[in-house]
Amino acid sequence: MKAVVVGGGLGGVAAAVALRAVGWEVAVLERAPEFGEVGAGVGVMPNALRALGALGLADAVRGIGTPRVAGLIRDPRGRALVRVDEAGSDRVVAVHRADLHRVLRSALPAECLVTGVEVRSVDEVDADLVVAADGIRSGLRRELFPDHPGPVYAGTTAWRSVTEARFPPDLEIGQTLGAGAEFGVLPLGDGRVCWYAATTAPAGGRADDELGEVRRLVAGWHDPITALLDATPPATVLRHDIHELATPLPAYARGRVALLGDAAHAMTPYLGQGACTAIEDGVVLAAMCARHDVPTALAEYDRLRRPRTRAIARASRLVGRFGHRVRHPLVVKARDAAMRAVPTGVGLRGMNRFTGWTPPELSPNRG
Repeated sequence: MKAVVVGGGLGGVAAAVALRAVGWEVAVLERAPEFGEVGAGVGVMPNALRALGALGLADAVRGIGTPRVAGLIRDPRGRALVRVDEAGSDRVVAVHRADLHRVLRSALPAECLVTGVEVRSVDEVDADLVVAADGIRSGLRRELFPDHPGPVYAGTTAWRSVTEARFPPDLEIGQTLGAGAEFGVLPLGDGRVCWYAATTAPAGGRADDELGEVRRLVAGWHDPITALLDATPPATVLRHDIHELATPLPAYARGRVALLGDAAHAMTPYLGQGACTAIEDGVVLAAMCARHDVPTALAEYDRLRRPRTRAIARASRLVGRFGHRVRHPLVVKARDAAMRAVPTGVGLRGMNRFTGWTPPELSPNRG
């Protein structure tokens, strides 16, 4: 059986690794001239680590990242709003997206990875299975679901980068919520730190000095935010408007095509589950293909993935409304008080609803 994965991002490459693990012949077609990931860091959540474990890659990812408990949320003065006790808490591994992509690619032979190929139609692909992993503006999704409205602007613009300088190894993964802004910290395994900032803004905004825009947004906020920005080369700062598939797709599969990752369920980033669910998708798709013929496998893939990813997307959207989208001082004060009042156990149960996911077993024996 032959599969062609259209799109060589994290989800697409993970799907290729998983399909090869269950005995499929796989090619990954990437339209860019070379494979790789742009951007900064990504938090590999416990659910994604389990998916990577099914691929035999979890230890390699832990080896290049920083396994930490993620749960510290502060106000701009540095006072804790939420702190998750390490007891009973799963750990997040913060890695650079390019390093995670490299680990995934290392599990594939070079001949599986083909660059400089743009697929405009499913009809161009000779395969038993086509995996549409071609991103939020997926051309294959438009072909399969021409009446779907596609991605929409979520109302938020975000900046991200990685420091050039190294920081102490005990720096915590954390997030700071202010009035109309937030700032997040992901320490990487080599001492560099990935950070992001976000605020509401009209779509398409740009500045001559994007790092300066971030400085103004979080001026006077607690340490080490200023130090992180001081350690960031201005030319490395990326700014992106956040888009999502606010209208869910009616299905994640049609014919011999499975949609995966952002092509299927592009979501806001407030739960850190975008890349994680894409990796999950690849493992579940391969597990179903190992057990069933293609039509049944795709029906099962859709049945398993659509409810979960839709629930995560809804929850992420809700979390965003209580983060940087809150601006009025009285509402900010009420939000902060409510967060401080939430017991640790309640917060853990809320996170475990999504991070407690476990992957199906990958087996090369087809049922």
